[in-house]
Amino acid sequence: MKPFLWWEALLDVDIKPCRIDVGQLVATGTGDDPVARLNDLRELANAQEHLDAPRDMVLYGFGRIGRLLARTFIERSGPAALMRLRAVVVRPSKDPVADLRKRASLLRTDSIHGAFNATVEVEEDGLALIANGNRVSFVYGASPDDIDLASMGIRDAVLIDNTGVWKDAAGLGQHLRSNGVGKVLLTAPAKGEIPNIVFGINDEAISDHAIVSAASCTTNAATPVLAVLDRAFGIEHGHIETVHAYTNDQNLIDNFHKADRRGRAAGLNMVITSTGAAAAVAKAYPALAGRLTGNAIRVPTPNVSLAILNLNLRRESSTDAVNAALQAASIAPETQKQIGFRWSTELVSSDLVGSRHAGMIDGAATLVERKNAVIYVWYDNEFGYAQQVFRVAQSMAGIRLLTLPT
Repeated sequence: MKPFLWWEALLDVDIKPCRIDVGQLVATGTGDDPVARLNDLRELANAQEHLDAPRDMVLYGFGRIGRLLARTFIERSGPAALMRLRAVVVRPSKDPVADLRKRASLLRTDSIHGAFNATVEVEEDGLALIANGNRVSFVYGASPDDIDLASMGIRDAVLIDNTGVWKDAAGLGQHLRSNGVGKVLLTAPAKGEIPNIVFGINDEAISDHAIVSAASCTTNAATPVLAVLDRAFGIEHGHIETVHAYTNDQNLIDNFHKADRRGRAAGLNMVITSTGAAAAVAKAYPALAGRLTGNAIRVPTPNVSLAILNLNLRRESSTDAVNAALQAASIAPETQKQIGFRWSTELVSSDLVGSRHAGMIDGAATLVERKNAVIYVWYDNEFGYAQQVFRVAQSMAGIRLLTLPT
């Protein structure tokens, strides 16, 4: 059936917020009456609970991930938006106005991700940024105890801690004692009993907790791919080698660093280091517990990393079969935002800057020989990860759009 017939029918259907996969409707709806089919889907969508008012969101920290999240919130703002970025909490400054001007400049422009397509103005008297008409207050405080968001009219907010200062329940629990905070989301792997969430894999656990973690960029890139392959072929054991862009944790020039090797100049060296991705994958997808190892090589590029999955499968397969399973996952409703699939012998890392997927399969590089498979997964370790964090934040805010048809 022609796609435009479905688009025409959609214009006439009064349906509550949901996600409609028109591609699936076209592929599976041969012979269906579009209006009748969409009316059936409307009943399913309208039966779901929906927010009556936007949920307040707060960023605790304004670094690389914090600013990309701010861009995402602002890009998706509008009269129908169900989340509002109300405030950003940063450390104290002797000159808050000068500090705010600098932060506005960092939001407007980025050496990797380019200019922000928004108007960003500084409200000096109120210490706020006005971005595309959205007022975002900046709060200066040394700790969660210094913050009273309720005094600013913020209620039951989802606070996204992107500082990495606290990673356990005791530290992150400080936020819950701040007036105006209802839930806390950490943008780093958590310690203890805090669940590490990879959206699309174990996000059903979000509703049970006031504090959750969005794991790491590498964990988000690798876990969906590993889950698909484990379900399709079985994984006996495997190794994750991440070729990772350098980060702010490394030194610009040789200097002291508490971690082995990381003290050497990031822009001049490949640096072998550790990664917790293998253990974090098992937290999000327990079926692989005890079956994975991991290591990392930091390389002299500022963004976009590569996870190399070296796997021993339980069943013999082929390159075509493995790629077919991954390509199918890239268009399946439950994983299409997490797994992308590209086939190009000219694909390089900079082509993935700005990718919204958690990971992008390099299909041309896949190698499979009987039970041995090597999969290459590119990922924008900044922006792609920020989109996964945003998806977790949506769920924590009570926004769970039904995908139709199911």
